[in-house]
Amino acid sequence: MTRRPNPFSRSPFRPAMARIRFEALVAEALDEIPKKFRKLIDNLNVMVEEDCPPGTNLLGLYHGVPYPHRSPGSYGNYAPDVIVIYKRPIESISRSDLDIKDHVRDTVLHEVGHYFGLGEAELREIERAVREQRRGESR
Repeated sequence: MTRRPNPFSRSPFRPAMARIRFEALVAEALDEIPKKFRKLIDNLNVMVEEDCPPGTNLLGLYHGVPYPHRSPGSYGNYAPDVIVIYKRPIESISRSDLDIKDHVRDTVLHEVGHYFGLGEAELREIERAVREQRRGESR
């Protein structure tokens, strides 16, 4: 049996954050979503897991029925939609706690975008605009 390297294994050169702090960053990222969108979010559970599923390299994942596909007649009595944010993969691509915060914000925004039915191309465009706005604010 050959052993494949784990791209998300701990490195002494990458930051590791306490889970409670990481969860607080996820909550902060949710609070940063514009109010007009936040008030539309319903029946959604956001959670943090340590690792992504084996064989994947995900930072986050949305499971559920996207907002545009819901109607009162077809969406009753469903379990909550779920967004999972994966802690270790985000830490593994980050160089600092501030970097972790930015990746959490981007990942939460991306997964909430899927909740609202946005596709990958639309989300990349939004993420690019958000990053440019952040760079402008930090100057």
